[in-house]
Amino acid sequence: MEIKENERLNKLNHSCAHLLAQAVKHLYPEAKFWVGPVVEEGFYYDIDLGDKVIKEEDLVQIEKEMKKCAKAAKNIVRHELIKEEALKMFHDDPYKLDLIERMDEKENVISCYTQGDFTDLCRGPHVDNTKELKYFKLLKVSGAYWKGDAKNKMLQRIYGICFDTEEDLQNHLALLEEAKQRDHRKLGKELDIFMTHELVGPGFPMWLPNGAVVRRLLENYIVEKEVALGYHHVYTPCVATTDLYKISGHWDHYKENMFPRMKVDDEEYVLRPMNCPHHMLIYKNSLHSYRDLPIRIGELAADFRYEASGAVCGLERVRCMCQNDAHLFVAPDQIEEEFARVVNLILDVYRDFGLKNYSFRLSLRDPEDTEKYFPDDEMWNKAESMLRKVLDDLHIDYFEAIGEAAFYGPKLDVEVKTAIGHEVTLSTCQLDFLLPEKFDLTYIDKDGSKKRPVVLHRAILGTIDRFMAFLIEETKGVFPVWLAPTQVNIIPVNIEYHLEYAKELKSWLESNHIRVELDERNEKLGYKMRDSQTRKIPITLIIGNQEIENQTISYRIHGSEDTTTLSKEEFLNHLNEVIVKKVLHQDLH
Repeated sequence: MEIKENERLNKLNHSCAHLLAQAVKHLYPEAKFWVGPVVEEGFYYDIDLGDKVIKEEDLVQIEKEMKKCAKAAKNIVRHELIKEEALKMFHDDPYKLDLIERMDEKENVISCYTQGDFTDLCRGPHVDNTKELKYFKLLKVSGAYWKGDAKNKMLQRIYGICFDTEEDLQNHLALLEEAKQRDHRKLGKELDIFMTHELVGPGFPMWLPNGAVVRRLLENYIVEKEVALGYHHVYTPCVATTDLYKISGHWDHYKENMFPRMKVDDEEYVLRPMNCPHHMLIYKNSLHSYRDLPIRIGELAADFRYEASGAVCGLERVRCMCQNDAHLFVAPDQIEEEFARVVNLILDVYRDFGLKNYSFRLSLRDPEDTEKYFPDDEMWNKAESMLRKVLDDLHIDYFEAIGEAAFYGPKLDVEVKTAIGHEVTLSTCQLDFLLPEKFDLTYIDKDGSKKRPVVLHRAILGTIDRFMAFLIEETKGVFPVWLAPTQVNIIPVNIEYHLEYAKELKSWLESNHIRVELDERNEKLGYKMRDSQTRKIPITLIIGNQEIENQTISYRIHGSEDTTTLSKEEFLNHLNEVIVKKVLHQDLH
């Protein structure tokens, strides 16, 4: 539920932030407050408690005090002050004084709200009485630098949520718990997908064997798709001179997101943040005729972007990423057809992964922003109209976003809503008339003249890292059989009597290219079955007397209590069909 977009919930949460501050002031009289805004997930307040630290267990006591303040049923009253009055009222609070001093001089009226013994600076709006604040929950506490600047003091940030009914609150808390269980960072650790380490640094995940299997399968999957569509894959270095990015224009528009320059001999190098300049040079390495176009250059490339340490998040937001990148060099009259091919490839991939909750965003330039966007009205109007036409011809619903285009051209972004409610961009396709100009790219046309190609930048899986984060949360770690690190787990009921047949099955399945494990531990069947479920292995074989006697296989699907028995050949044929067709796990039941 988007709190900021709902007027009533916005008021409730804004008011509840003040209720939190009032309760904290009662319990910690020395507390001073920075800001307490409404955010998508509720509200928070940044607080300076000096040397005291609020821990998660302290939130229960703060909630109790909030309930006492709410039951006092105090009217929440707005007061309007001139700047001098406001400065006098908050004379002993450096945080409020800073806010007041930085207010626009045109704002002659400054507002504050009073509820009982507590007054806080605020624009509002608020509910009328504290008794309206009944159904709230404090969610977590974390650190936050004053004004978001790491050079400033670290404040304590308390998050909370408020609703109109107990049912709405409990439903929301249930969603938060579901999100917690699906969090790819939690599951990534439990399933040995990836790890991080402070000695490597934030934003640099390391893929463990299980994760490496899934990543390799994802990479092979998309490469096979692209090869079938005429793509040619390349490898290019992770560093380049700063001159390359000055020619492309990225240095002027993107250098704040790059890692610092490295001086080697007399040259300056940077870790590459994107691959398009390298691919421009690969195209330019040969002469091209109109008969060669379109030329599709693809690469699974490691790129590096300097994300603030507080912004990095598991695999979703990293500093080193593997991009499923490609650049398509086309003649102007091929733009619409090639763009349509990209859109159809996106739709094909999304069908394979069962993705349904997504939307298309046509990202356009802001004509008023002459600094970010290359100033060529004719180029922009032509490019934007071409993309609109293709989407309309394909009968695809989309919305337009002014000011979200790349500096060199408009783009189509596919926004996917994750299972825990996040909006992430997975796929993108960008139309570019500018870089071919900057790199002086040409092809020989039918009449023998040199013409300029147009480039489509596109990524289908986006970055493999973010796609993996999305996939873990979408599947709750239960990958479809074709993608699972371990596809089959074999459990002999009794190690003494059933192990030999279980070993034969393991060797036989491995010879048929199935990723299989054998649980040889001398533990009870129930324990090993629960462990197989915890490790989210999609298929578990149970081997006992009957299976040995009949030379059969009995198996269970993850999440099911039902057991199916087949001959070995029937099982293998069924398993191979599931793998080849990329059957989703939920469709196995």
